[in-house]
Amino acid sequence: MSETSYMEQELSSQPETWREAARIGAADGPLPKAGQRVAVVGCGTSWFMAQSYATLRESAGLGVTDPFAASEAFLGSDRGYDAVVAITRSGTTTEVLRVLDAVKGRIPTVTIIGDPETPAVAISDETVALPFADEKSVVQTRFATTALTLLRAHLGEDISRAVTDAQEALAAPVEQAWVDAEQFSFLGTGWTFGLANEAALKMREASQSWTESYPAMEYRHGPIAIAAPGRVTWLFGRAPEGLEADVVRTGAHFVCHARDPLADLVLVQRVALERARARGLDPDNPRSLTRSVMLDAPAAS
Repeated sequence: MSETSYMEQELSSQPETWREAARIGAADGPLPKAGQRVAVVGCGTSWFMAQSYATLRESAGLGVTDPFAASEAFLGSDRGYDAVVAITRSGTTTEVLRVLDAVKGRIPTVTIIGDPETPAVAISDETVALPFADEKSVVQTRFATTALTLLRAHLGEDISRAVTDAQEALAAPVEQAWVDAEQFSFLGTGWTFGLANEAALKMREASQSWTESYPAMEYRHGPIAIAAPGRVTWLFGRAPEGLEADVVRTGAHFVCHARDPLADLVLVQRVALERARARGLDPDNPRSLTRSVMLDAPAAS
């Protein structure tokens, strides 16, 4: 398919949505204050952004921050959380709504949301709406990265380099070897492990590709066995010593760029889009997927 998809339009807008999110994140708002113990919840892509945020916040010395898949969140009183941050593009995802409902009146909640006209708003104590980053494609691109940019800015990061790098990633060539590759392994360290998880998910969703993701230092503890000619090992962030040489010896293609890792995720989104097109797939409507997973959601209270 050669026509412009929603996914292409949305991923291409990320430098602009990141700038706006950084402005909001740097201002006073309801996001957690330094020293608070925080749980961050989400599903799918939003869970992976929660992983990255949790590592960034705790590494910055701003307080204990634990990421959870919303379906597996352990938020009992003995854990002592001061706040719950929920990330949800749709505001209708059942597992997220259940978490918000379960802690209402016990732990203050703030939800980062794409569509402010949804049930999550009524259940949340506070919301940060990013309607300019909401999407029509089922496959998330800009909402996820914009939410993480918001959180990075709230942590005090200057995201100007990330914006510049995202612009460069949008113009960078998509190598044919990436479009044709049989398999991808995405790796990350620290906060970029969440990005590696998200990159692998994006490839699976958009192009039905065989992808895996691991912490970079874990890759040599077994997973490197699948590295081979015609396959790609893609690292977000700085490479651990000796890893590139180990991958190259397998015949696999090793990819590691100097740009901001979140901007490098933009390039992976473009690769996923081109792989979908090469296979005649519709990246906006992947098989078996919908914009939001809705089971029996609790009523707002």
